[in-house]
Amino acid sequence: MTEYGRGAGREPWHPEDPLYGDQGWAGQQAVQGQGPYGGQPQHYQQEPQHSQPQQPYYDGGQHQQPQQPQQPQQPQQPQQPGHPGRPQPYNDQQQYGQGHNGGWDTGAHQQQEPVPYGMSPGADPYAAQQPAYGGEGPDYYAAPEAYPPPQPPNQRRAAPEPDRAPEWEPETEAEEQHPFFTGADDHDDDAYDDDPRESRGGRGGRGGDRRGGKTKKKKSRNGTACLFVTVVLVGGIGGVGYFGYQFYQDQFGAPEDFTGSGTGSVEVEVPKGAGLGQIGSILARKGVVKSSGAFVSAATANPKSQGIQPGVYPMKKEMSGKAAVDLMINPSNLNALIIREGQRNVAIYEEIDKKLKLDAGTTEDVAEKEFKDLGLPEWANDDPDIKDPLEGFLYPSRYDIGGKSTPKSMLKEMVTRAAAKYEAANVEAEATRLGLNSPMDLITVASLVQVEGKYKHDFDKVSRVVYNRLKPNNTETVGRLEFDSTINYIKAESRLDIGAVDDLRQLRDPYNTYDIKGLPPGAISNPGAEALNSAINPKPGPWYYFVSVTADKTLFAVTNAEHEKNRQQYEDELENSGQ
Repeated sequence: MTEYGRGAGREPWHPEDPLYGDQGWAGQQAVQGQGPYGGQPQHYQQEPQHSQPQQPYYDGGQHQQPQQPQQPQQPQQPQQPGHPGRPQPYNDQQQYGQGHNGGWDTGAHQQQEPVPYGMSPGADPYAAQQPAYGGEGPDYYAAPEAYPPPQPPNQRRAAPEPDRAPEWEPETEAEEQHPFFTGADDHDDDAYDDDPRESRGGRGGRGGDRRGGKTKKKKSRNGTACLFVTVVLVGGIGGVGYFGYQFYQDQFGAPEDFTGSGTGSVEVEVPKGAGLGQIGSILARKGVVKSSGAFVSAATANPKSQGIQPGVYPMKKEMSGKAAVDLMINPSNLNALIIREGQRNVAIYEEIDKKLKLDAGTTEDVAEKEFKDLGLPEWANDDPDIKDPLEGFLYPSRYDIGGKSTPKSMLKEMVTRAAAKYEAANVEAEATRLGLNSPMDLITVASLVQVEGKYKHDFDKVSRVVYNRLKPNNTETVGRLEFDSTINYIKAESRLDIGAVDDLRQLRDPYNTYDIKGLPPGAISNPGAEALNSAINPKPGPWYYFVSVTADKTLFAVTNAEHEKNRQQYEDELENSGQ
C-alpha cells in the first residue's frame, strides 16, 4: 500500500491540491523515482525497525483500504501530522520507535484485524497524533476555506460539465407577502371554480394564485392602508399638539381666572396645614375662583398670603384670584371667634350672639341652663357661690364658625378644649402640692395671674405675690388679696380707679377680695397656658406688692412703705406721659 492512503493507482485525491504541483491529475504521471509532491523524494533512510507485522492503513479514520500483496520491505516514511503521507525530515531529538506523547507506538499495540471497507475502525492511530518530528506543517483540511477531505475513488463526484446548468437557482429578493399590504386575504371564494388544484408562483410570491387555470386579480389594499396610516398620524399629531398646548398653558401660560370681586355668598373652610395649592383647589371646587392656578399665582405675588389662617371664610362666587387673596389675608374676614387670654365669659357670650346673628343674651341663657351638658370636669363648680360655672373653662383660642354652628356647640367645643388642657397640666395633683383645696382653686389663681399680671414676663412673680398673700401669717394684707380685678369682675367693668379702699370693703360680695380672706369662689377670667404654668410654678420671693410702671417695668415690694414709693413713681410716669 502506498503512502497517502492511495489504492493501486496513482490518481490523487483532489485535482486542485497545490501540493501536487504540475504533476497532479491534469493527465501527467509522476516522474519515476519522485513522489507526487513536485519532485520530493519518496523514501528516506530509516533506522532499523522492530520486527513486527505490517498494520493495516486507515484513510482518515473512515475507510480501510484492502491490504495489498506483500511488497519488498521499503523504508517507512514518517507521516506529517494532520496530512498523512507527506514526508518530513526526521527530528534529531525524536527517533522512530521511541515513546512520544501522541506519537507512534513502539510496538506495544496489538495487530488489529482488517475492517470491511465503509465501516468505521475501532480507532484511528493517527487521529490524536501530535507533530512527531519537530516542524508543524500546514493543515489544508482544517480551515473553513480548506479543500474537502479526501474520498475513495469510487465515491468521488465528477466535476460539473461546462455546458451543464448549475443545480441551484439564483436567489431573488423576497417581495412583501403580508396580507395587509398584498391583499392576499381579500379574495372571494365564489370567484373560483371547483377545481381544487392550485398552481403556486415562483419564489417570493411571483405568479399569483390560480385555480382551475384561471388567475384572479387581487384587490390591493395599499390605498386603504395608506389612508389608515395617514389618519392615525394626523390624529396622533393633533393629540400631541393638544396636550402640548395644555402643558404649555399649565407651565407657562396664564391660568384661567375670573374678573371682579364676585357675587353671592359661599362658605369655605380651610383646614389646618393647608398650603396655597390645596387652598386654591378648595376655592375652585366651591366656585370661588376659576382655577387653582389663579389663586396660587395671586397669592405668590402677595407676601401677606403666608398669613392666611385655617378656618371658615365667607367668600363670594366667581372672584378673581387677587380678590380672593385680598379677602383671606384680612383676619376680620375670617368667620371665626377668637377668645383672648383673660377674657371674661360675659364678653364671649356677646360675641357668639353677634357671629351667629342671634338675639342678645341667647348664648348666656344657654350657658346658664345647659352648663352641665357641656363637658365640665367633675371637680369644677365645687362652690355654690360661683357666679358662672363656665368661667375659666372657655379656653382662649380661635374657634371656626360654620353653617351648623350653634351656641351650645361652640360652648361645648371651648369647654372640651379647656378640660383637655387642664388634664394635660395635671391640675389635680399640682393643686394638692401647692396646698390648695381643689383644682378649681388652681384655675382661680391662674385667672388672677392672667388679669393682674399685665405682662407675661411678670407672671411668675405675680403668682408668688398671690401665694404669699394667702399665707395665714401674712401681716402685710392679713390674708386678703385686695386685687382690683375682682372688683371689676363684680361690676363687669375694667377700670383702674376703683375708689377708696374703705369704700370697697363695704361691698358685700364673695368675689370682693378687699373684704374676704383667701381666694374668690371661682375664676374671674379664662387664663391661657402661660398664666396656668406660672400658677403651678411661682417664682420664689418675699414680695407682697407690685405695680407696673411701664410696659417693660414692674416694681415689686415687700413692705407697704416700699410699695407706696413705687406707686408714686407710677403716678409720675402717668403725669409725664400726659395721661
